[in-house]
Order: sequence, then structure tokens, then C-alpha cells
Amino acid sequence: MTTNATRPEGLRAIDREMARQHADALASFQANGAMAARAAESLKRTGRLLLLGMGGSHAVGRAVEPLYRRLGIDAIALPLSEQLCAPLVLDGRTVFITSQSGESAEVLRWFGETGGNAETFGFTLEGGSFLARTAPCLVGAGGTEQAFAATRSLMVSFALHLAILGALGEETGPAIAALENPEEPAIEEALAALSSVRSVVTSGRHLQGLAEAIALGFTELSRVPCFSLEGGQLRHGPMEMLSPEMGVVLFRGNDATADLVTAMAVSVAEAGAKLVVFDASGHPPVAGAATIAFPPSAGLAAVFSMLPTAQRLMIAFAAARVADAGTPVRSSKITRSE
Repeated sequence: MTTNATRPEGLRAIDREMARQHADALASFQANGAMAARAAESLKRTGRLLLLGMGGSHAVGRAVEPLYRRLGIDAIALPLSEQLCAPLVLDGRTVFITSQSGESAEVLRWFGETGGNAETFGFTLEGGSFLARTAPCLVGAGGTEQAFAATRSLMVSFALHLAILGALGEETGPAIAALENPEEPAIEEALAALSSVRSVVTSGRHLQGLAEAIALGFTELSRVPCFSLEGGQLRHGPMEMLSPEMGVVLFRGNDATADLVTAMAVSVAEAGAKLVVFDASGHPPVAGAATIAFPPSAGLAAVFSMLPTAQRLMIAFAAARVADAGTPVRSSKITRSE
């Protein structure tokens, strides 16, 4: 354990962001109603959505992709870099382009090459950024995130999508309740389970986007290879990597895919890999798993419940392995080159 005196400044910066992420997410939801209504009207016109972003911003797109599809929107999330190299046609699509800084290299290039379209909306934390000046934007509360790994920016970005989903008729009460009444379950058992692993894979089904966001944070902070595979993709071959030196973190919600995640958890435990399950399913825990339990929930309610605790786990995992965790050595907060 570290004290405040010995805790790396990079992690203290993350601590400061996380301390206000619930309040900023709530404020973001409340302050963006008018722009959320405009974006919802665009989706009603087009019925098709392209979600573009990089890094954590792309993980947000992956997490909300199934939520828009459930409402009848033909939604697909792509890395912005992929859209630049092999673009989908924009005609007849609403485009949501997310950049926490609003200044990343791919955002500048995309607008320079395409100019966007009449149905393009931005998501950013910085109201004075290039993105906010160039497109109608939903702007998150609290300003630019200063810490390296995405924490508060994820919560705020999800809250902006919650505002749009609410404008489309989705019930927002459970997600708001999760923000107003945060859970803080213990992580010590999960941290001990992962203490000796050489790499980590995260996975989910409906919650796969959340799994991808956490894998990115694990990698950025710990510098240990950590990646994410959707549950079906993990099943089709990569199970060969499982061993006691591999950590597997699964996300199970109270939705139609819970049994598939359960089956994966059983297989992982049987293979001897170190297993952690973030569980909002209401189902019994899986034998052999370090389970972090939450009240039964799905969709963004599950995301808001699980994400802060998953952030605490990734931070503790990194702090145990890297002396200067939270201080990048090969990256920067705003990526200005491709």
C-alpha cells in the first residue's frame, strides 16, 4: 500500500479526477438536454448511427452501440483511424464523433478531409476545442481531464449518451440512481487473484465496451499486456492462451447474455486462469472466481455501477507493479500525431 506521500503524482491526478466524476456526470446529463434532443431528432430522421473515436472514446462508442441498436437505430462504432483509411459512406447517417480533448490528430484530419455532414455531432470535455468550434457538441462538465488514463472522461461521456437515449424514450432512472448512489465494493480479493499474472484479458457480451475501456486503462497504467475480446471471440480459439499466468476479467449484467458470460467464467476457472467477475446479473457467483457483486442492473446503469470499481482495480493493479504508475513514458494525454 502507498501513502499520499509516496503515491505517484500520476495516480494522485487520477484520484482527483475520480473524486468528482459522479458529480460531473450528473451535471453533464442535466446541462445537455437541448443538444441531446437535437441529436435524438437526427437519429429519428436517419435511423443510422456511426460512432467515431479513438482510445477510450472508441470504447465509449462500443459500450453504447448495443443500446442504440436496442432502440431500432442501426448503430456501428469504428475507430476514427479506420474510418479515415477505409471509410463508410456518411450519406444518410448521423455521426457522433467523440474526443475528450477535441484536439486529437485524427479529429482534425477527419474534418479537414470530409467537413463532416449535416448530421454530425461532437462529444467533448472542452468547450473551446477545435471539435466544439467545428460541430454542434455535447460538452461534458468539469473541463479537460488532466490525468493520463481515462476515468472521469468515460463517466461523463456515458452521461452525455444517457441524455440522448433519454430523449429517444429510454428510461434513465436506473442509470441516474447508480450515479447518485455509487457502490464501493471491496477489491482486495480480485487484486490478490491478479497479483501474479503476466497479462490480462477482459471480456463481456452486452458489456463488451466497458471491458474494452478497462483493458485500455490496465495497459496504460501497468504497462502489462492487457487486451479485450468480446465473449464469442474469446471462445473461438484464444482460449488456448489460458493458464495460471493469465488473468481474465469478465463483466456480467442482468441481461439476456448473462448465461453466456457465466459459461465463459466456468471455462476460465476450469482452465486454471485467474478469474475476476464484475457481476450485476443477480445470478449466483461462479466457483473459482473472485466476484465483485453489484445490485442487478443492465445497460448504462450497470456501466455506472461497475466502472468506478473497475477503475479502482486497474489503478491498484498498476500501483503494485509500476513505481511511477500514471506517468506516461511513450504516450501523451492528447495524441497529436498519427
